Amino acid sequence: MDYELLTRQALELAREDGWYVPLMANVSALIFEQMPDLNWAGFYIAREGGLTLGPFQGKAACIHIPCGRGVCGTAMALDATQRVEDVHAFPGHIACDGASNSEIVVPLHCGGRVAAVLDIDSPLKGRFSPEDQAGLEALVKALEGVIQF
Repeated sequence: MDYELLTRQALELAREDGWYVPLMANVSALIFEQMPDLNWAGFYIAREGGLTLGPFQGKAACIHIPCGRGVCGTAMALDATQRVEDVHAFPGHIACDGASNSEIVVPLHCGGRVAAVLDIDSPLKGRFSPEDQAGLEALVKALEGVIQF
């Protein structure tokens, strides 16, 4: 996966409009199209102490995730990327799509706080590598510099 290209594409889209809705929608589409073996890619937005579904690609998803619950809520609570090899072994995993077997969630910041998380699921166990984590964290860091909430 060419994360440098993905980041350049995302930043080019942000030049046209950095508002979080179209930017997250297009970044979700880029990830879903370019990363193999995914069944969901998108964002959850921090809202009222938890997370609310944002732009995504894939099947219909859970709308609200409490802070500290599931992989996304844990990423928010700990303010740290969660790379989970087997979601079924993750305590408190929220199964929005029973076909998901691995997941990576990267917090996105605005104003010094977690403003959203990038959530990517795969039907394959162990789908996400340390290289995927580094590439996605670099993408999110680049987005933090241009996204407008």
